[in-house]
Amino acid sequence: MSDRKSQTVTEHINGIDISSRAIVQKLRDIFINANPEIAEHIKWNSPSFFYGGEMKEFNPKEYKRDLAVINLHRGKILIVFPTGNKIDATIGLGGKDYPDGRKIVEITSVEDVNKKEILLLKAINNWIDQIEK
Repeated sequence: MSDRKSQTVTEHINGIDISSRAIVQKLRDIFINANPEIAEHIKWNSPSFFYGGEMKEFNPKEYKRDLAVINLHRGKILIVFPTGNKIDATIGLGGKDYPDGRKIVEITSVEDVNKKEILLLKAINNWIDQIEK
């Protein structure tokens, strides 16, 4: 296990429904391995990923540090990007954009994660490139 992986997140993932566990674990690996400045914790009762490096001061309600939350909701696995409107749309990640700045991408299976892995990596790194450091 990567030394950047939180034991709390591991325990949380181990406690979710087995049918979702492999998908969530694969998504976790993508986020944690995408960039050494990405860290994880449990937020909103879900595995969440954030920029762990140095940043200029900002209003916490802007969610500049928060990258994504993996949300299990009514049998669906959703990746919620709180500031997903910052991700370059030409990357082609898809998902639904919301007026409040969120982007939500539904994941249906491990195969779906594998198909979207390159796009997720591009989106993650595009987001990190835009952080005000």
